[in-house]
Amino acid sequence: MDNHANPTLPAESEPDAVPTKDAPATAASGQAEPRVNGSPTQASASTVSPPREAALASAPPAVTSPTHTSTTTTAQTAVPPATVAAKAPAAASAGVTKAAPKAVPASKPAGAGAVVQSTIDTPTNRTRRRIVWAAIAGFLGTSFLMFLRFFLPRAIYEPSSVFRIGFPGDYSLGVDTKYQQQYRIWVTKTSDRMFVIFAVCTHLGCTPDWKSSENKFKCPCHGSGYDSEGVNFEGPAPRPMDRAHVELDAEGQIVVNTGRLYQWPKGGDNKFDEPGAYIPL
Repeated sequence: MDNHANPTLPAESEPDAVPTKDAPATAASGQAEPRVNGSPTQASASTVSPPREAALASAPPAVTSPTHTSTTTTAQTAVPPATVAAKAPAAASAGVTKAAPKAVPASKPAGAGAVVQSTIDTPTNRTRRRIVWAAIAGFLGTSFLMFLRFFLPRAIYEPSSVFRIGFPGDYSLGVDTKYQQQYRIWVTKTSDRMFVIFAVCTHLGCTPDWKSSENKFKCPCHGSGYDSEGVNFEGPAPRPMDRAHVELDAEGQIVVNTGRLYQWPKGGDNKFDEPGAYIPL
């Protein structure tokens, strides 16, 4: 091809220069290398004096902290990409390890509400709750029972004062103490009659004891003495012991009523001979 046919062909561009040891120093100085047709000029090579060049070559490469941000000048932005890319191999070859960046927590999704972490339910807390609820339930239950008790009558239930003690033929002559503990009476049978003594001392209301060896009743409280028919003869007792009402029912059994008593007051009329105070035999 004839060279004169294309007099205006541009000259082929030279490839970028291979970065050398002086490349980091140039970038750190903040000055851009003057280039002519993409190649550094002789003036830029002569700007670094031999002593400074030796010092830069012997100095270890600088390590940039991840948290340190250097001031970027206008000249640094003008450094070609090839020069900046050459720093990484140089730092790796010097055995410098960069610190790993801190982990950034994942951001919450948009619109999600606040998450509240509950505490662990320990056995101690469960036991405390059970005690509190048991105390509340006990208080409410007791209050309810007291409310119901208000509507119930305040009565004292005692044995009935009217009861049967069997047939007259079931007893022998003398004093029978079979019903002393249950009904507080003694059944006395003589040759002509049968009666029931109410076992209460006429002094202060104690229960005398029957002393069969002495054939008498003896009060353990103050020493009052009564014969087998309940008539007082010693001690502070003022009068004989009372007798209960007795009668025979349709079956012939003895019916005793301790609600009706016959007395013999001191200096008063004797009620022991009235009908109902005894059963004739």
